[in-house]
Amino acid sequence: MGMTMTQKILAAHAGLDSVEAGQLISAKLDIVLGNDITTPVAVNEFKKAGFDKVFDKDRIAIVLDHFVPNKDIKAAEQSKQCREFACSHCVSHFYDVGKMGIEHALLPEQGVVTAGDCIIGADSHTCTYGALGAFSTGVGSTDMAAGMATGKAWFKVPSAIRFNLSGSLPANCSGKDVILTIIGMIGVDGALYKSMEFTGEGVSSLSMDDRLCICNMAIEAGAKNGIFPVDDVTIAYMAGRCERTPVVYEADKDAEYEKTIEINLSEIVPTVSCPHLPENTRPASELSEIKVDQVVIGSCTNGRMEDMETAYKTLNGKKVADGVRCIIIPATMQIMKECVERGYVTAFIDAGAVVSTPTCGPCLGGYMGILAAGERCIATTNRNFVGRMGHVDSEVYLASPATAAASALTGYITCPKEV
Repeated sequence: MGMTMTQKILAAHAGLDSVEAGQLISAKLDIVLGNDITTPVAVNEFKKAGFDKVFDKDRIAIVLDHFVPNKDIKAAEQSKQCREFACSHCVSHFYDVGKMGIEHALLPEQGVVTAGDCIIGADSHTCTYGALGAFSTGVGSTDMAAGMATGKAWFKVPSAIRFNLSGSLPANCSGKDVILTIIGMIGVDGALYKSMEFTGEGVSSLSMDDRLCICNMAIEAGAKNGIFPVDDVTIAYMAGRCERTPVVYEADKDAEYEKTIEINLSEIVPTVSCPHLPENTRPASELSEIKVDQVVIGSCTNGRMEDMETAYKTLNGKKVADGVRCIIIPATMQIMKECVERGYVTAFIDAGAVVSTPTCGPCLGGYMGILAAGERCIATTNRNFVGRMGHVDSEVYLASPATAAASALTGYITCPKEV
């Protein structure tokens, strides 16, 4: 029996000719990632285990992005511990204030991750890098500690679900609408510990930002990872960017999938995930009576350049509705700089929005946009669990940048084609 893309990458990193679903393997790692919340825990475990050096200073990435610039003393202490560890072990890929960005936007942008890689990160949305044709998955801080020391990790090889994409997206839809639609179809445990493998002629119509967004939220369907084939779009994105030579893997024609789900991209509509699970999806057009207090456009899911461009096209020359707080967060300093150079930041401010330095802050209810009891937010983030963005009696609606920006103008959840 043939192998899927994910299985081929894992086999190569385990030094095996082949692997099959359910098999336990030890695989070599190309990148081990942590952030300012998870790295301190990993560092403590690293020291507790008696490790005194990292396996490769060039294969570890530490990104301070959740509570940076530091929101309080505890956040400052956590960041300090990360800085000291990175300095003492000469970690090459250490990103602090002024250089950092939201980790899952920053690492692809900077070429730290590439096609064919095997990557772990102490953050559940590490599955983002499957957009480049890599195997990447989130782990706990203890696994991060072991990975930093040994350069290896244990995996159970996942089985796979194939999502066969056809057609192309309507003008008012994006990758966010695709993944919300899929999660609505299969549920938050519909791909539990499985690989979500995206194939089909429709793949070529999706931009890299679309693919990064889709893979980012594979974990919201319970998946171990999400992955796209490497095509001309991927190769163009990686050209002159990646620090290692990409390795391209293709699924065998006789690869085994648990099932195949057909997705016609041309039938996708602007989609919103209602409280309090990502699977609770409805068309944006059916939610026009839902009043919102806050709009957040950003995060590791939708803070990239195309997302900023979409927000600009919607907000430019218009005004955010009275009583609505609109918070826009470019995902990296490079994206922030480009927003400034293109005049987006001025347009956002003129529209009545605020623009922040890169941070995960509001997505996890950390800072820069906490909700009070009874408040509602429509956000381009990835989770809408109870209390995710603040008070347990607040509500979070997940949407694309186009839907979120349109809603900022009306003060109600609004389908982007209606503004």
